[in-house]
Amino acid sequence: MSLSIAKYHALQDIRVQKPKALQQALKNRARRSIPGKDGHLMLLAADHTARGMLAVGADKLAIADRYTLLNKLVRGLAVAGVDGVMASADILEELAWLGALEEKIAIGTMNRGGVIGASWELDDRLTAYDSNHIAQLGLDGGKTLLRIEDTDPGVARTLELVAKITTELSDQGLMSMIEPLPYLKNAAGVAVLDPAEERLIKVVAIASGLGSSSAHTWLKIPATANPEKVAATTSCPILLLGGDPGSNWSQVFDNWERALKVSNIRGLVPGRALLYGTELDVESAVSKAAQLVRNAKR
Repeated sequence: MSLSIAKYHALQDIRVQKPKALQQALKNRARRSIPGKDGHLMLLAADHTARGMLAVGADKLAIADRYTLLNKLVRGLAVAGVDGVMASADILEELAWLGALEEKIAIGTMNRGGVIGASWELDDRLTAYDSNHIAQLGLDGGKTLLRIEDTDPGVARTLELVAKITTELSDQGLMSMIEPLPYLKNAAGVAVLDPAEERLIKVVAIASGLGSSSAHTWLKIPATANPEKVAATTSCPILLLGGDPGSNWSQVFDNWERALKVSNIRGLVPGRALLYGTELDVESAVSKAAQLVRNAKR
């Protein structure tokens, strides 16, 4: 299944003529339980554009073309074994109106104020969904980004925000998907991901303890060399992210397969790694990932 240009143009017209149809499509879509019978989740991530992340590899504007992105998402969501998507409001509404979210999980991204490359990048303010709208629009949960770097004052505000959101979502019985990542600043003062597994363990521990309840907390983290060591930090269910696609895609899949054997690692939530791969088309990449999730043995 692919998105026709005619249907995309109809979507553009709807934004002008019947804008409420976008919210109505999201509210009225057929819903399902979150984990499914096997207790695993295969989600696609599509919230990158909401904080200005448009690059894939050397192409700085790869995700900037909305038709191409929606086409890839529609095709990916149609693959057997895919449970749903995590995205910003614009993309979720568009996918819902296109009919791609029927019987699918829809997770709304929330704090995308840490615009990539900005001086305030780690001050991840609430700029997308809030907790009330997650519930009112019939979404299944909300996702927050929690990047922890020890010298940036914006991190404290982000911690407080993520804790508040986790409490609010838990009170409504909705998933709080937290993406805790360790960061550091390089010599130029730019925030970059810290690859140290010890620091990832630390931020996973912090994220697990946020809010007045962790009953509905899921964590989204990278696959590391020792996934069982990182996962042992928490009893919360964990989903693995994807990252930027590259020539080592086979190693990425091998890492996922190994990590999915860990008892509380319950699935994947990749985006660019599957949608914008250089060697596998969308259907092949997403199907391969979905099979890993559905066939995970621990």
